[in-house]
Amino acid sequence: MKEPDPKPQLMSFLEIDNMKDIGTANPIELTKTLINCRSVTPENDGAIEQVSHWLEEIGFKSEILNFEEEGTASIKNLWSKMGSKGPTICFAGHTDVVPTGNIDEWSSDPFDANEVNDKIIGRGAADMKGSIASFISATNRFVKEYPDFPGSIGFIITGDEEGCAINGTKKILTWMKSNNISFDDCLVGEPTNPNSLGEMIKIGRRGSVNGVITVKGVQGHVAYPHLADNPIPKLIKILENLINKKLDDGTEHFQPSNIEITSIDIGNTATNVIPKEASANFNIRYNDIFDREKIEEEVHNRIRSLNYDYSIKFEHSGDSFLTSPGKLTKNLSKIIEDQTGNTPELSTSGGTSDARFIKDYGNVVEFGLIGATMHKVDESASIKDIKNLTEIYYQLLKKYFY
Repeated sequence: MKEPDPKPQLMSFLEIDNMKDIGTANPIELTKTLINCRSVTPENDGAIEQVSHWLEEIGFKSEILNFEEEGTASIKNLWSKMGSKGPTICFAGHTDVVPTGNIDEWSSDPFDANEVNDKIIGRGAADMKGSIASFISATNRFVKEYPDFPGSIGFIITGDEEGCAINGTKKILTWMKSNNISFDDCLVGEPTNPNSLGEMIKIGRRGSVNGVITVKGVQGHVAYPHLADNPIPKLIKILENLINKKLDDGTEHFQPSNIEITSIDIGNTATNVIPKEASANFNIRYNDIFDREKIEEEVHNRIRSLNYDYSIKFEHSGDSFLTSPGKLTKNLSKIIEDQTGNTPELSTSGGTSDARFIKDYGNVVEFGLIGATMHKVDESASIKDIKNLTEIYYQLLKKYFY
């Protein structure tokens, strides 16, 4: 089915009140201000408007884009740009955050952005308001030092990355294409580093698919099994066939594909009844050996020989992709090594991100803060790391254009 063209509602930053004019040079203060926005997906709480306002202060032209579909929440997104010629590099990220969980378990209010032991504690500090603050601060410095830089800088910021990702980056990109807006390269500020800043650049992501297997049977009394057909043993055999051999051995840039059974659901509360059906959920993270058609066929091939009455519903998040190491990756790696002393691994590990949409429009890599505390209680980001990340982004802009 062809995706409908997004029809956004546009909002000028001039219509936005109560924005904080704290200056755009200090990434620490920018980070704190963004954390103060309680933008638990799909809520925005002024976060997109605040980013737009700061970029307008630097000299960018911003458009706030509202996208919605029936059955989903309306989401605010941002496209902002400075420059009218190429090459164009974009920064991409999200201002929405995951829920806080039990607030009583936090050492302070998750949206107070308290400084403790040279860290900023708050929901979104690592994922990824600290990176957005670093984007802005680095760009502010670069534009002031090189006002006539030969190219353009863009920002793709969504409020729908942690949610269903229907009304976010994907629709921004479609809107950009329909308006003849393009870019060459993009850096996504996801927290790519496991333990220390500079460990890892993401140059691709594995594909991801969720599946639900349902096996039909005939309900009956456990004392009269010949009058029933128990689906549970059949489901167990199906799952055994599904996981009894590995999918592959990995490729040059990807680890081996992996199947995980995530739940088995019978829904039977009685001890003396054979159920009429049984189901199981699974997830596959797959490398570039497969695409969505090949991975579905692989699943069916593993269980067809059993000749059971089963059905599978697949839900894809996106295929695997790889940005072949080139000038952008080489420059970023050298800058990171100079700034942190770490030689970054070029990785495709981890979960999905909005880079899976961006890769269809230009080269994309990911580099941000340390991800060890993201989505956890007392999520935090080191003040030193935010400053170093800002310097890395600044040097990348400098190297990109000069």
